[in-house]
Amino acid sequence: MGGAEDLGAPASLEERLRRLAAAFEARLGRRPAAVAAAPGRVNLIGEHLDYNEGHVLPVGIDRSIMVAFAPRQDGRVRLYSLDFEQESAFDLEDIQRDPDAPWSDYVRGVAWALHEAGRRLSGLDAALQGDVPVGAGLSSSAALEVAALGAFEAASGLRLERRDLALLGQRAENGFVGVACGIMDQMAAALSRAGHALLIDCRSLEYEAVPLPLDASGYGGSAALRMVVTDTGVRRALLDSQYNLRRQECQQAAELLAAAITDRPVTALRDVRSEDLVRHADSLPPNVLKRARHVVEEERRVLLSVEALRTGDVEAFGKMLDASHRSLRDDYEVSCPELDLLVELAWAQPGVLGSRLTGAGFGGCTVSLVRAEAVEAFREHVVARYCAETGREGRMYVCRAADGLKLHRLQRSG
Repeated sequence: MGGAEDLGAPASLEERLRRLAAAFEARLGRRPAAVAAAPGRVNLIGEHLDYNEGHVLPVGIDRSIMVAFAPRQDGRVRLYSLDFEQESAFDLEDIQRDPDAPWSDYVRGVAWALHEAGRRLSGLDAALQGDVPVGAGLSSSAALEVAALGAFEAASGLRLERRDLALLGQRAENGFVGVACGIMDQMAAALSRAGHALLIDCRSLEYEAVPLPLDASGYGGSAALRMVVTDTGVRRALLDSQYNLRRQECQQAAELLAAAITDRPVTALRDVRSEDLVRHADSLPPNVLKRARHVVEEERRVLLSVEALRTGDVEAFGKMLDASHRSLRDDYEVSCPELDLLVELAWAQPGVLGSRLTGAGFGGCTVSLVRAEAVEAFREHVVARYCAETGREGRMYVCRAADGLKLHRLQRSG
């Protein structure tokens, strides 16, 4: 039988920095110069819109990947992962993947991407540690890429715009690691701002910080709201094939609608309006129509959500989260029984303003907007009940909106 685990607040920054610096010195024989840290992310709303050139609304969370580092005079990169208790090393002149330490490929990948972009790099000693859950859909890989980029940037004396840095992280994951991700995760890791969500236009790559009307004082306060991320424990077995199929269906919808809509150009589903779908529904096969409807309505929901957040209307924002889940379940068909159960339990729980699956689907996590005084009841009546009904290990993370990439200089002892 599974059990509910509430991971609550993360360890303090000072404690994590102290442990990481001590491990760096013990394993690599000297003190680190600094620590680069980048957060995981939750996408609040705007699912499957990145490859349809729409808007997305992720938020960096207060769980991060940290890379303690010190530059080397040669072209060698030595890595140590505290989480895997494993070392890996490579030369900047010969960057290959390491099948024995696949976690290191994300660091190798950003070095490769920087080299491809014509940047001269210093060698590096680095120790890595993270508290972003791996495999839960919270983008630990993008956090590692962006933190590693921050380390190479500082050690090599580079100056990179944060949006360019995010693009290099995406290039590393696409071209070196071999995962066809969009740009949202790396931009959230690089550009997020504490207390804010990040509105990203996936066509222009313009972005804007949107204030989250949550209590900024921390985890206490009766009037406060919390972002509660709940992990189903289901790892996305169907994701790759279904993800590719959804992209194909969206491309087909865009091409068919481009031929039918004559008053303006349509290059992606981002350009389609609700009334276009009503008028040209007969032009699309039934499943393709459903996929297009999700994208078109989700784009509208993102913009309405931003408007609600700007005016402090958290109830309206919660309703957008609920509608997004129904659309992902019924029209885009990327949910699963475990995700649906978690969301339905949340919908029935007092103090929950909204809940939806977050991420690509077929497993992973939900995100719920919960009143602070209802968080304990959420753990007992949503997460624990989910564990009892499914036999899975349910985990919940109470999250705050955190800054993107940051560099922490370390005080020298003595």
